[in-house]
Amino acid sequence: MAHRRLMLALSVWVAVFSVGSARSASAACDPSGVQSTGALYQICMPAGEWNGNLVIWAHGYVAPQFPLMIPNDHRALLNGTSLADIVNARGYAFATTSYSTNGLAVKEGVADVLDLVGLVTAQKGNVDKVYIVGLSLGGLIATLALERHPDIFAGGLAACGPIGSFNGQVNYLGDFRVLLDYFYPGLLPGDVTGIPPAFIGTWVQYYAGVVAPTLFAPQNRSKTLQLLRTARLPTVAADFENTARESLEDSLFYAVLATNDANAKLGAQPFENRFRIYLGSSNDLRLNFLVQRERAERPALDELDRHYNTSGRLRRPLITLHTTLDQQVPAWHETLYATKAFFNGGFRHLTVVPVNRYGHCTFTPAEVLNAFDRLIAKVEGAGAAAAIAQATPVRMDRQMLMELDRIGATFGIAPPR
Repeated sequence: MAHRRLMLALSVWVAVFSVGSARSASAACDPSGVQSTGALYQICMPAGEWNGNLVIWAHGYVAPQFPLMIPNDHRALLNGTSLADIVNARGYAFATTSYSTNGLAVKEGVADVLDLVGLVTAQKGNVDKVYIVGLSLGGLIATLALERHPDIFAGGLAACGPIGSFNGQVNYLGDFRVLLDYFYPGLLPGDVTGIPPAFIGTWVQYYAGVVAPTLFAPQNRSKTLQLLRTARLPTVAADFENTARESLEDSLFYAVLATNDANAKLGAQPFENRFRIYLGSSNDLRLNFLVQRERAERPALDELDRHYNTSGRLRRPLITLHTTLDQQVPAWHETLYATKAFFNGGFRHLTVVPVNRYGHCTFTPAEVLNAFDRLIAKVEGAGAAAAIAQATPVRMDRQMLMELDRIGATFGIAPPR
């Protein structure tokens, strides 16, 4: 999505995550406050009667180089329409938090959304039902919060989140970096284990002046195509040039701006590819012999297991939305999560809604609102028979079980038990 491509449009980031823009024209939003963790928060109440229920918004990834801001990416999700306006118009309160840190903020995000529920209760009165809705990284935060705190959250909606395996997500992004270094050695300083801090501040100019001209030069087309294939970056044949460029730019974004922060938050290097077999180059034997190999460090793996990986143990309804050609958070997360839920008792609470489209979180407003209505119908029931009838829970069939083995072998993930 455009607001995530820092190297091309810094000003769009500021607009999407600005404190001032978080106050919508229709929603009655209080001035932003500060949580005990240092996170900023905002509460928006219905103009009319409040039904006693609350929707918490968990925002997506914000680069660690940015200041803490009240997020407004729910506008981008709905093509400019404020989710706060929509839920307020239906009688629900709306609240959101910046989290206490940017970057890889999963552990902090879960704590901050829990704290936010208490703040709303203290300021506005008792809350009946609390829903949590999250986008991208926020989708993971929403899912973890729902799994771990069914006493607080009545239901959740996770849009395009890395909910299947965060180890797999780390490896997906790391694979791109080692493959980039193989096809274009020396193009980026550092490697998959770290980026020189001084370089990060020059990234926008370096991308425009060096990286883009190299990757998209006509004489390098074959190498770039091999990079796309081996890194499993999605493209669309009918719009190949634009989708290829976007997939590469988004992968570069995380490789440059997120690597150091992730390593610091996890306490060690989390990327693992010692036994990965890469396919799709003109000489796969040479590629697999020469590509950089790394072993994930145990402290990072332990931290991922404790705070970043879902369990599938749902006791409350979860609706998930995911585009099938997501270049940032691959759609295989849905298959992995459904399998976890199947083995760990949460399957009957899960509804998966695939959207056949390219892009990260490129949903239409109607798709998002329909998913939200499904969630409300599952939890509240009365008066929502039509929405319930539209729900299509995921079914665990033989193909999905076979896919578990394939994905597990590719990403080094053991089947959930």
